[in-house]
Amino acid sequence: MPNIVWAEEEGKNQYFYPIFMMDVYSKALADFYAGKTEDGLWLNTSYGDPEEMPLWYFFRSYDEMPDLEKMALSVCEGRILDVGAGTGCHSLVLQHFDNEVTAIDTAAHAVSVMKESGLKNVLHQDFFELENQKFDTLLCLMNGLGFIGKLDRLESFLNKAEELLSEDGQIILDSSDISYLYENAQKPSDRYYGEVSFQYEYKGEKGEWFDWLYLDQNTLVDEADKLGWHTYILHQENDQYLARLIKK
Repeated sequence: MPNIVWAEEEGKNQYFYPIFMMDVYSKALADFYAGKTEDGLWLNTSYGDPEEMPLWYFFRSYDEMPDLEKMALSVCEGRILDVGAGTGCHSLVLQHFDNEVTAIDTAAHAVSVMKESGLKNVLHQDFFELENQKFDTLLCLMNGLGFIGKLDRLESFLNKAEELLSEDGQIILDSSDISYLYENAQKPSDRYYGEVSFQYEYKGEKGEWFDWLYLDQNTLVDEADKLGWHTYILHQENDQYLARLIKK
């Protein structure tokens, strides 16, 4: 991990990573956090046209969150791990209500933003490399299983979750069924249809392509059951749903 440098922005001291060391996603977050851009972050997709992601959405307040996310936060309990926390908007709400929450992310600048925002427990950490800790809730929001990339990696995720969870611990996650993309086309035969690829683009600069997983709820229920987990669907809205997983 590169050394953090100290910068001064409009009279406020902040930690920033040198811009040449940042990936495209981090550059966009850094510019928005410093008030330097009104541009959006674009997602080039493997399935269709590019999609714009407004940068303010990464910094949204509780009032700006959808009902699904508010419900997810309301059922978190005990010691909480926010997986892929991004800029920490969910962790900040949990901390505000006196929950014990640890936020992790692999994006270095997202981690520095979380620290600057006042989160107490922040780690620049890969979920699969986290060791020697126990939590009562694993929170995975914003299509929270997406980071595992492929359906066949669900088992590795659940095995790691079991290692990190207390005896009666829970996983709270959301995902989406993207079968609507294939209403007028045949689903792929060589892979699960929810496996896609994305590429960030910001101000003309493109990052590396990365895998992402959208997991429909029936497949989640079936696959989790085979691996020894109960799945409870807590909320559903259009193609998106919120689920709780508990070890059998």
